[in-house]
Amino acid sequence: MRATTPTSLAPLLDSAVPMYQQLADLMRSRIERGQWPREHRLPSLEELMREFGVARVTVRQAIDVLARQGLLSPQRGRGTFVTGEPERKRIINVVTSLSELARVYEDTQPRIVNIDESVTSAPLSLAEGTPAERYAYMRRVHLRDGKPYCVIDIYLDERIFRQARSRFRNNTVIPILTSMPGVDIHIAHQVLTIATADLVVAHHLELQVNAPVAEVRRIFKDREGVVIYLADVTYRGDAIRLEMDLKP
Repeated sequence: MRATTPTSLAPLLDSAVPMYQQLADLMRSRIERGQWPREHRLPSLEELMREFGVARVTVRQAIDVLARQGLLSPQRGRGTFVTGEPERKRIINVVTSLSELARVYEDTQPRIVNIDESVTSAPLSLAEGTPAERYAYMRRVHLRDGKPYCVIDIYLDERIFRQARSRFRNNTVIPILTSMPGVDIHIAHQVLTIATADLVVAHHLELQVNAPVAEVRRIFKDREGVVIYLADVTYRGDAIRLEMDLKP
C-alpha cells in the first residue's frame, strides 16, 4: 500500500513524466523556495521513500539528477547535502502597460527562429473584436542565451505587415508596431493563464510534457474595434515573473 501525505507524488503518478523526474522536480522546488537551504542535510532515503510513497531506486535516481545539476552532494556515511541553488533568473516580467511591454521586448533582444508563415484568417471569437480582412501569420520561437523561452503564434493585419515585411519577420513585432506612424492601437488587452505543455510546445521549449507553462493571449484593436494584432504566446514556467502592487 502506497503512503499518502500532503506532499506525496500519488496525484502525479499517471503522468507520462518518469516518476524519478517528478520527484527531482519537487525536490528542486524545495531547494528553490529555501525549504532546503544550502548545506541542509536531506532526510534519509527511508524517510523520503515513506514521504513520497516511492521505491528506493526512484529516490536515488532523483538525487542523481540533482547531483548532476550541482544542487545536491551525496556523501557516503554522512547523507545527502544541498550544495547549490537553482538559477532563478526570469527572462520576462509580466507588465501592465503597452509601453512597458514594448520595452520588455526591446531589452530582452531574443533570437528569433521562424517556424511557419502564411496568410490566413485569425482564430477570433465575436466578443474579441472585428477581424481584419486577412492576417500575416508567423509562428516563431524566442531564445535567450541559446535557450528557448516562448513559442508564439502571431496574427498581424496584413495591411500593416506589408509596410515592413523584413522588419516584422526578423524582429519582435510589438516594438515595431508601437513605433509605426499611422498605426493606431486604441485597445490593448492580454490574459494570462497557467497551463501545462502539450507535446508540440514541450518539443519547442525543451520541456517535459505536462511541465508548467504560462499562456498569454494578447489582442490589439484600432479605434473601429478591428483586431490588428493577435498573439497566442506560451512561455516556459521558469521564464515568467509576475509582480504587482496591491492596493491597501
